[in-house]
Amino acid sequence: MSTRRTRVAVIGAGAVGTVVAAAAVDAGHDVVVCARRRLERLVVERADSVRELDVPVLVDPTEATEVDWVLLATKAQDAGGAAAWFGPLIGPNTTVVVLQNGVDHAERIGPLVPHGTRVLPALVYVAAESLAPGHTLHRMGARITVPGAPGTAPDGARATFDSPVPGSAVRANATATDPAERFAALLDGSWLHVERVADFPTAAWRKLLTNVGANPVTSLTMKRMSVIQHDPAVRELTKALLDEAIAVGKAAGARLTEADVDHTLEIYDGFAGDDGTSMLYDRLAGRATEHELITGAVVRLGERHGVPVPLNRAILALMHGVNHK
Repeated sequence: MSTRRTRVAVIGAGAVGTVVAAAAVDAGHDVVVCARRRLERLVVERADSVRELDVPVLVDPTEATEVDWVLLATKAQDAGGAAAWFGPLIGPNTTVVVLQNGVDHAERIGPLVPHGTRVLPALVYVAAESLAPGHTLHRMGARITVPGAPGTAPDGARATFDSPVPGSAVRANATATDPAERFAALLDGSWLHVERVADFPTAAWRKLLTNVGANPVTSLTMKRMSVIQHDPAVRELTKALLDEAIAVGKAAGARLTEADVDHTLEIYDGFAGDDGTSMLYDRLAGRATEHELITGAVVRLGERHGVPVPLNRAILALMHGVNHK
């Protein structure tokens, strides 16, 4: 009796996509990467190793066939461009995992996939930098957070990039009906840990906090994390941006407190001084940044809930200017 290997397609050959593809290979699955252009190699570099992935890289959606899992790892603003892959890859038993920033994963991707497709939002705690096309430096982080059933992790629990939420290590079953549990089982055997949390909206806002301060500040200053760690004025501004975001998150229903500001700053301090952020890396490479899904989300939801966010609004205007063509 033969058993078919699970088929996994990773859309996006950037930093996150390459790192996640490596984890899926380590877990023993048949992996294909869907990219915008041909790549000679896919390489994941870490402090102690350099590894080349032996997986097919497709650039034409007509070359794709139906898979069990689609892992969407493009930048959030590129989701529309990735939609051409959904038709060939998605069948009646396919689950799409949205590995992107923001707090509205399912709402953003749901209209782009075939009706009835299972869409699983995911928060990626991986710090990685694209050094060149197909060459990723994985700096830190080995955690993905997805929604979980009640009791999978306590409300209010917090984590760092490298440590899971306390109480989230629940054994996963690959044959479960819950897509979050099956996704956790999908990456069993790899170094990438999938945790399930009951209060996913709060977890999504906590992940947004890790982006809403550091990403625009490093992008606008063109400095790495040391500028937040060691410049008092910049740190004060960063804290103020977080304060505004927490007020909006609470109005939107997330269970955030002032302690989340301190925890987010502790996360920032846990980075090496020469670590950067995804928006800084995008600016350095001349790419568009995903400010609309980070700072823009705070501004839009602030307007919706009547919460003033003057600092985030000013930062958003500056990011619009940076991205103006």
